[in-house]
Order: sequence, then structure tokens, then C-alpha cells
Amino acid sequence: MSERRAILSVDGGDPIELPVYQGTLGQDVIDIGSLGSHGFFTYDPGFSATAACQSDITFIDGNKGILLHRGYPIEVLAEHSDYIEACYLLLEGALPNAEQKKTFEHTIKYHTMVNMSVEQFISGFRYDAHPMAVLCGVVGAMSSFYHDSLDITDQEHRSISAHRLIAKMPTIAAMCYKHFVGQPYIYPDNTMSYSENFLHMMFGTPCEKYECHPALAKAMDRIFLLHADHEQNASTSTVRLAGSSGANPFACIAAGIAALWGPAHGGANEAVLSMLAEIGHEDNIEEYINKAKDKNDPFRLMGFGHRVYKNYDPRATVMRQTCDEVLEVLGVQNDPLFRLAKKLEKIALEDEYFVSKKLYPNVDFYSGIILKAMGIPEEMFTVIFATGRTVGWISHWNEMITNPYRIGRPRQLYTGANVRDFINLEDR
Repeated sequence: MSERRAILSVDGGDPIELPVYQGTLGQDVIDIGSLGSHGFFTYDPGFSATAACQSDITFIDGNKGILLHRGYPIEVLAEHSDYIEACYLLLEGALPNAEQKKTFEHTIKYHTMVNMSVEQFISGFRYDAHPMAVLCGVVGAMSSFYHDSLDITDQEHRSISAHRLIAKMPTIAAMCYKHFVGQPYIYPDNTMSYSENFLHMMFGTPCEKYECHPALAKAMDRIFLLHADHEQNASTSTVRLAGSSGANPFACIAAGIAALWGPAHGGANEAVLSMLAEIGHEDNIEEYINKAKDKNDPFRLMGFGHRVYKNYDPRATVMRQTCDEVLEVLGVQNDPLFRLAKKLEKIALEDEYFVSKKLYPNVDFYSGIILKAMGIPEEMFTVIFATGRTVGWISHWNEMITNPYRIGRPRQLYTGANVRDFINLEDR
């Protein structure tokens, strides 16, 4: 029990004592749970100063540009680890030894196939259905295919569901893409790594085997890893809220996908490409830089700055190097779009206005460029984000389920009408 107390007094009334808790890192937290019994609630639109849960998975210090997964800095994981190892870390709480990683990789590889009925389900969508719409629908429907492991109180069931989701998401994502472009589905190849297999299912055809360049597989693996988890963001909070009702994990992840689909959350890298298209040419950069500086102009530079990171996005440092490698391997450094992007990046890193406001390029800026260079359509960007983030969602869901929790029930500041007398229809 906390020995520290915060004292709240309203209009000179009796003081209310509220416990103050201290986490391993980050701000201290005032427990306001008892305020309701005193006739008060707190008001915090956007939950920018509210901790809705206790977690030991991920920590972010936006002022210092720190992102830790289970205590490991993201840049260290990106340099020395891979996505599958990061999945194990997020799920299990520790890095695996060699045998544990081998077993985990084997488990994931042999869950990659999906039921044949999923193919028929996807084929029922319109030919031009947005891949996120398909992904959301298919993941939500997975509980009808895998109802053998839906007991959320059973640890083994939770583990099987987690493995199935991590393994099948690349397969489903690739199927969403194939349906979108009108090509046959390509089955997973379990001799390949996680990221190689995804690119194989995306770009392979029955007519020609896809040869994956190691640099592209590494880039995709880093994109998955850098998006694996990001603490209590909108989609993760949605997964937790859905899970607090006792919903099955597939329904919860589908809810997270729906939240991620919003342009303010998962659509940022897609917005980067739209912005570059609007600028159009290197010669127009100065004009648009000036527009971005003008508070009265609606134009904003997308992919610069971050709501959480007030200094720099640690993921962007890693992704910047990967972006340069991909553009070089593909030989597209001189493509007008990518030349524009690199020049814009250079100006933003050196211009006093952007430096003073710490509007550095973030992970979305570089991931958008990488995915575009790899030939992936913008409609698939958020699907790929969701694929990488699945392990974070399921880790948070599992953490919540395995600890005491209550169904989420936010309160409100009501500003509607007071009690009104009903008037019969003929008298109105």
C-alpha cells in the first residue's frame, strides 16, 4: 500500500486523501479511484494524463526519446535481434535462449496455414475492397474457425491463440493484398523466415517464384519489429477495453485493427506518401516548407514530429539507415519521389524552425518510403502495421487477462438537457 498521499480539497470542503504510486520508470501516479464515493470524477479527454492499467511490457519516455520493450532499448533490439525474438520477449517477458527460440520459431512456422474457408470468405469481398476492411473482417471471424481454444481462463488456450494470431497474420495480410490486386493466393513456405515468407506470399505467383533479396527481408523484419508494440496507444487501449468484457482474443484484435485503421493512428505513413505526391517536385519544397511554417495555412508536413516523442523518435534512427539500404539495393535513389523525400528530410533536419520545434522525421516517414520503394501499395501500409503490432496487442490482452481486472467503464461530463416533461405528439 502506498504511504504517499495527494490531498484534494474542493471549495474548501473536507480534504480527500488519494494514494500516490511510483512505477519502475516514468511519472508517479495518483490513484483517483475513490473520487466517485466523494461525488467527483476526473475529466481527461484523450486520456493524456490517465493511467488506465498497470503494465510491465513497454515503457516510453517521450521527452528523452526512449522506447523499452521489457527493459531493452528498441535500437538495441533492432540491431541485435529480430522480429520473432521480439515476439517471444513481449509474450514471455524475457529473451529466449537458443533452444527456446528454435521451438518458438517452429511453433509459429507451423501455424501459418489458414482454413480453406478463409479463402472463400475473402473472395466474397468486392474486388476493390480496402485491405484493412478485409483484414478486420477476417480476423474477427477467426473465432469461428478456431473455437477449440477460446477459453480465456485457460493458459494453454491463450497461448495457442497468441501463436495462431502471430503466425497467420502475415498469411491473411498477403491474401488481402492478392485479393486487392486480383492475383491467386500464395501459400506460406515454412522453409523461409517470417519476413521472407510474408514477401513470398505478397509477390510470388504460380507462374514465377519470388526471389527475396536479403536486404528487403531484413527491412521488412525491422518494420515488423519497430511496430511490435508502443505502450497504451489507441489501438492497444481498444484491445484492452474489448478484452475487459471477456471477449475472445480474435474479436479483441479485430477491435484493435479497427482502431488502427483511423488516419490519426495507423494511417500516418500513408499520409506521408500523399504529402509527397502533393508537393510533387523538389522545386516545390521551399514553397511547402513555408506553408508548413504558416500557422494559418492548413498544410502540415506528415511524418515529422510525434505526439509522444517530444525530442526524437528512437525508431526513426534505425529506420533511416534501413531506408537508405533499401533505396540503394533497389537502385531507386534517383527516382523523383524518393529524391524529393530525401531532400525534404535533409531540410527538416537542418532548418532552424524544425530543429527548434524538434520536428524530426519519425518512423512513419521512413517506413512509408521503404514500403513504397518495395512496390507495396499505400492501401496495404496499415495492414503491414497491424501485422507487426499483433504481438503487442495479444501481449497486452494476455497481461490483462492474467491479472485482476474490471470491465472498462469510463465516465463522462454530461452537458445535455435536464429532466424534461414529455409532450404528446398531437400537442407538439
